[in-house]
Amino acid sequence: MLALLLVSGVAELAAWEGALPAARGSRPDNARGAAVQTTQLLTITRTTLLPLMARTGLLLPPALPPPVPVAVTEPFDVESVRAALAAEGKELGLARIGFHVGPDDGDTDPELLAWMAALDAAGIPFVLKSVDNAEPVMQAVEMKVASGVPHVIIYRRSGNPLDVPRYDLPPEEAAAIHWALHLHRDNFPPELMPYKDQLWLETVNEIDKERAAWLGLFAQETARLAILDGFNWAAFGWSSGEPDVEHWRVPEMRDFLRLVAAHPDRLAIAVHEYSLDPDDVAEGYPWLVGRFQHLFEIADSYRIRRPTVLITEWGWTHEDLPDPETAMEQIAWANWLYAAYPQVKGAAIWYLGPNFGGISEKARLLIEPVREYTLHHYFEVEPGWGQIDVTLFWP
Repeated sequence: MLALLLVSGVAELAAWEGALPAARGSRPDNARGAAVQTTQLLTITRTTLLPLMARTGLLLPPALPPPVPVAVTEPFDVESVRAALAAEGKELGLARIGFHVGPDDGDTDPELLAWMAALDAAGIPFVLKSVDNAEPVMQAVEMKVASGVPHVIIYRRSGNPLDVPRYDLPPEEAAAIHWALHLHRDNFPPELMPYKDQLWLETVNEIDKERAAWLGLFAQETARLAILDGFNWAAFGWSSGEPDVEHWRVPEMRDFLRLVAAHPDRLAIAVHEYSLDPDDVAEGYPWLVGRFQHLFEIADSYRIRRPTVLITEWGWTHEDLPDPETAMEQIAWANWLYAAYPQVKGAAIWYLGPNFGGISEKARLLIEPVREYTLHHYFEVEPGWGQIDVTLFWP
């Protein structure tokens, strides 16, 4: 099969010589090297892309079957299970739902630390998002560096003017000002600077979807600055239920998606997925929880590799969630959904922090059951790459 490099403002790898992209758009370990060594690069305009792709057979195959959940009585050995599944032509999917923490005047919650340590010891990546609190981030990073387990760690500094950029300025200028503001020592903890490559930095939160073209240019410039400064950047922090499909389709936003696709380990799309129902996290699926699938459909339609996604706020509402037994049944469903998409690196349950109706007291009750679920469940994932079919995951 012909390998192509599509050029439209920024570079995008659309396919590799001899095979379709692996695992719903994820890149095999040797794909980058193979592309560099064996690919003849062709410059293709938008007007010639679709006919050429039709000739080379790059249409998406049917949707793959959903992951198969597996429950075990004892904590499993990740690498042994991975090897056993590989021998059967399957891939290993792990639970990817963790926690969102906030500012705290005291030490990190011992239960949260126990959750982190247990998953680290088991070789299972945990997902931790922290706002205005560097201590748990530092503890998570230290575990990651010592063990080599690829934990997903996200940090954001909040408040005005940190949450949203200056919309009144040209996007590139606004990006430079906003990025410098977040890197100021008063905003980015100096103790985290040596480990900036071990975490994701989120710099905006619930921004204005109606400014899609402006935001696309803002994001392109911020991404450039982040990469130059050695950071991994998570863009947008979209509110639950946003943005709309047409916002992804504007040329400026498409070019940003191509940039994210070219740097899957350095750039990500940050989204929030809440059901807005205190009893049922699947209420509104796939328009609320599961909405990331629409982004992947857009990427597929433009032959852009599906971007890395971080669900940096996840849950029911900002102030409430169900009892632990009900919550865990619904968390199991969400883990099953996310296991189908390796580009979704994880979701952070809202919220272990102050205010918001005291939701932290209820969220804290989930730490132990989430830990035990993660240690005793995994998924058999069918490798390959297929169309999105949201109906496969109806709860």
